[in-house]
Amino acid sequence: MLVATWNINGVKARLDALLQWLDECQPDVACLQEIKSVDEAFPRSEIEARGWQIETHGQKGFNGVALVSKTPALSIERGLAGDETDEQARFLSGLWSTSRGPIRIASLYLPNGNPVGTDKFPYKLRWMERLESTARQWLAEETPFVLAGDYNVIPQPEDAKNAADWLGDALYQPESRAAYRRLMNLGLVDALRATTDRAQTYTFWDYQAGAWPKNNGIRIDHMLLSPELSAAMKGVRIDKYVRAWEKPSDHVPVVLNIED
Repeated sequence: MLVATWNINGVKARLDALLQWLDECQPDVACLQEIKSVDEAFPRSEIEARGWQIETHGQKGFNGVALVSKTPALSIERGLAGDETDEQARFLSGLWSTSRGPIRIASLYLPNGNPVGTDKFPYKLRWMERLESTARQWLAEETPFVLAGDYNVIPQPEDAKNAADWLGDALYQPESRAAYRRLMNLGLVDALRATTDRAQTYTFWDYQAGAWPKNNGIRIDHMLLSPELSAAMKGVRIDKYVRAWEKPSDHVPVVLNIED
């Protein structure tokens, strides 16, 4: 079973790339972030024409998450619990049937948090507290799960080409990294780091300052697994080649292979 995550950075602008990648990768479930589209305007017909199922939790102009899958989900939940006043579309989860039983898969777009000295950074930290509470609840329910998406967190210095460049950024603040560690301390497994310790393993390259040709990247797209699901991991890969396509997203897909 292949589960993937990709911050598409505008689904309409990257539709051709998305369709090509879906054809090539054939994920069972693909988690998309930053679709930048309301549900009604999502280019559903073009994707469904290739046989894919689609669930969206969109928002006009920015944010927005989606789940693209080969088979329909048993159930879908939109939004992250813990704050009924939060109108930002950043969390979408579904339950899928597999030969090993049901698996819950979430697509999340964690707040960026910049600039640090504004309300955006406390919002990021509160959102991470809510994510931790949801993970605790899901662990108690004992249904295997994947929390996949753009976390906007650089966990460790080795997750950036030049960590010093990010010292003032919300992605690398001690509070952001500590919140990520609290998630991990619940017993979750960072799928990529559990399967590789390679240096310069990145998922994002900025459009500015020649970051891509210089490989000046960071790793902020993560797949955190519940303990029982981590035991079924067969491998994780980063589809880095997609970043070289025409009109690319600044993120690339991460693909998890789970024994089914």
